[in-house]
Amino acid sequence: MTRTKGRTPAQGRGLAVAALLTAALLACHRAVPNSPGRLGSLLEAFLPWLGLVIVVLFAWALLRRSVLALVALLLPVAAWTYLFAGLWLPGPDARPGDLTVVQHNVSDENADPAGTARALAADRPDLIALEELLPAALPAYEQALAAAYPYHAVQGTVGLWSRHPLTGVRPVDIKPREITESWSRGLRAEVRTPHGVVAAYVAHLPSVRIGVRGFASAWRDESARLLGRAIADEEQSAVVLLGDLNGTVDDRGLAPLTSRLNVAERGFALSFPAAFPVARIDQVMARAGTVGHIRTLPATGSDHLPVAARISWA
Repeated sequence: MTRTKGRTPAQGRGLAVAALLTAALLACHRAVPNSPGRLGSLLEAFLPWLGLVIVVLFAWALLRRSVLALVALLLPVAAWTYLFAGLWLPGPDARPGDLTVVQHNVSDENADPAGTARALAADRPDLIALEELLPAALPAYEQALAAAYPYHAVQGTVGLWSRHPLTGVRPVDIKPREITESWSRGLRAEVRTPHGVVAAYVAHLPSVRIGVRGFASAWRDESARLLGRAIADEEQSAVVLLGDLNGTVDDRGLAPLTSRLNVAERGFALSFPAAFPVARIDQVMARAGTVGHIRTLPATGSDHLPVAARISWA
């Protein structure tokens, strides 16, 4: 008996097993242990990219003409569609009272802070949150934004510019215990919008690294817990969080935030690195409000892309 060229039962079974494993990682990513090396967080940081694995497996299954593999691929396709397909849908129409916001890590190596500020203000959002503000560059941002944004607050290396009055400005302590030097990356302010008071938080969580020991995110995770506690204690019902959180909304390290706040319902808005974005680590989240759609803005002089979103309040 002869077999069709290029097709073997063993190859079909192998492809089917790979498809089932991909489906399991998508559907049960929370079950992947975070020790050693925080592998669970590493998987979740790039979870949408398992869609490329599905495409490769599908092409291979077609090449091998494996019906078994093609049928098995229905499972990861269904899992990916359930998790991410809704992000492709258009966002809801704007409503009166919506708050438009821009979030951007402007980079401490940005050579054109004034041009960056003008680009961020082009669509006239209500709020602009910035991270990696250096003292030398701060006057350029203040001057470029002063006319349209008469209210602003800066704490350490993070800042908030607003079209509406700001009150109750204070730092938010999100510094991990092991950091001993001066380190201020969180602020809180009340935004007095025409439709009510909103507590706005701006934060820049510590960076993560991928190395031989795995995904180094301990400082980021500790900082997220501190920020989550501050937001849990917030007395204002309406809250918006803007920041470079150095993690995706699927990453369990941000669970202290994503468990308390709503994340964007539409849009991928991959923001980092700017040259070839692979993940959205710049986030807009809200309490008592819906982040209907999030999108990226054109590149500036930063290694991040800015993200913009519209928040609708209940």
